[in-house]
Amino acid sequence: MSKKKIVVLSGAGVSAESGIKTFRDSDGLWENHRIEDVATPQGWQRNRELVQQFYNQRRAQLLQCVPNEAHVGLAKLEDRYDVTIITQNVDDLHERGGSTKIVHLHGELLKARSTVDELLVYDWDKDITSADKCEKGSQLRPHIVWFGEAVPMIEKAAMIMQTADIVIVVGTSLLVYPAAGLLDYAPSQADKYIIDPNTVQVSGISGMRHIMAPATRGVATLVESLMRDNL
Repeated sequence: MSKKKIVVLSGAGVSAESGIKTFRDSDGLWENHRIEDVATPQGWQRNRELVQQFYNQRRAQLLQCVPNEAHVGLAKLEDRYDVTIITQNVDDLHERGGSTKIVHLHGELLKARSTVDELLVYDWDKDITSADKCEKGSQLRPHIVWFGEAVPMIEKAAMIMQTADIVIVVGTSLLVYPAAGLLDYAPSQADKYIIDPNTVQVSGISGMRHIMAPATRGVATLVESLMRDNL
């Protein structure tokens, strides 16, 4: 018998407990930078050196972080379920936590790409400098989907969401589109859970069960239940 399909939509709250800061802090800044300066095409055009420096620091920080119990718990579900994680996060902590099927909606910090050909993408775990070029001779940039840019993986993610028997939303406030709109593609009969320590308004989605806890604790609770249900 085929395994039930779980689709996880994860956001910054999953990685926050590993020490990775979210950009939606109360002051509206991301590591003391305005989003417009470091996470938009316009910011890149204005000051490439600042943008590169910002992501070089984020990359170095990521390499010092380790997966937390939420990442590991979601990977554990693969023992009894067919699990795909659709993440808004640009870190690799789901991979390092043991998950094997991950769709990165907003790019990957440990990759760099050409500024003239977005299909030229390279694994990258060090600083990107002005001397780093793609094979076509153009400057490399972070492989990140910035605000105002298209989200190339969104159609694939929507198709995956349509196959879900169980949907788990964790670590995301469902305020960032188009990612938040993915829930609209979930089958109406799918079991739906949201893990968030705060009250969350999910418009148009009926029957969603709220586990009011941080990601690590909420995932542990739900994983225990789902594993017990599928012995």
